[in-house]
Amino acid sequence: MQHQSDPSERAALVIAARDSIVRGSRSFATASKLFDAATRERAWLLYAWCRACDDIVDGQDHGHGASHVADAETRVAIIRERTAAALAGRVVGDMPFDALRVVAAETRLPPRFAHDLIDGFELDAAEWRPRSANDLYRYCYHVAGAVGCMMAVIMGVDPADDDTLDRACDLGIAFQLANIARDIEEDDRVGRCYVPEEWLVEMDIPPGQHMKPPFRDRLVVLARRMAASAARHEASARVGAARLPGRARWAVLAAAGIYGDIAREVAARGAHAWDHRVTTSKSAKLGWVAKAGVAALRPVSATPRDSRLWTRPR
Repeated sequence: MQHQSDPSERAALVIAARDSIVRGSRSFATASKLFDAATRERAWLLYAWCRACDDIVDGQDHGHGASHVADAETRVAIIRERTAAALAGRVVGDMPFDALRVVAAETRLPPRFAHDLIDGFELDAAEWRPRSANDLYRYCYHVAGAVGCMMAVIMGVDPADDDTLDRACDLGIAFQLANIARDIEEDDRVGRCYVPEEWLVEMDIPPGQHMKPPFRDRLVVLARRMAASAARHEASARVGAARLPGRARWAVLAAAGIYGDIAREVAARGAHAWDHRVTTSKSAKLGWVAKAGVAALRPVSATPRDSRLWTRPR
């Protein structure tokens, strides 16, 4: 049975979603302030669902304290069931999923993107590891590129505009590549590795040994490869951002710069990239907000999308 949210329910969901984004991602929280009010609230609602799904699968709290969970596949099944109910317009009784219900109804959000994201959580639940670069990009699509597509729809992009959605996907992939490069050591501590096996073999790094000191310089080569790929995807996304309404363009360009700094800093630190977690300072974030505001006013040449970039499934 379809359920239309009443204003008081929606307001409560928005407040809870805002609290979730403040706890889970200061970078995204900063960028979201640049949206117009309606888009900002919808971005918070979508984030709350994405964050909750990630936390459920990884046994963490707002992205912190990831731990091994013994029932990961059962947790994914629960997420699928609650998400399907939310997308069907039913009240779930669980804030993040009811947040998804509201934003999906308001924006004609294509359900396939939500299901694609859950497919990514399923890969993690199965302790999947990428063998090739193609596997890596496919994973990045499922856990981040699909979110980029959903965000684009929330910002007013037509779900049928594949080229703009591709560029929104590119930004999500850029973000995820930065995260993977930054979090190699953290992932290793919980038994995960998102560096493609073929890349490790190429650098003659034995399986499971990539964080050992003798292989650090070789790992730097691979982290910088991911950072360079993140930069290419970010450049593609900037072209797509030029098609967005003014404030949405500003927010996306700010987020691109903030997250792009993570990949750039990992590359710059070299062998010391994993001594301390790379973060973007508050002053640097504010700097990107200012730079993005200027960039949002400039015309961007409508260059064709780079044919070397991985393309999301249709």
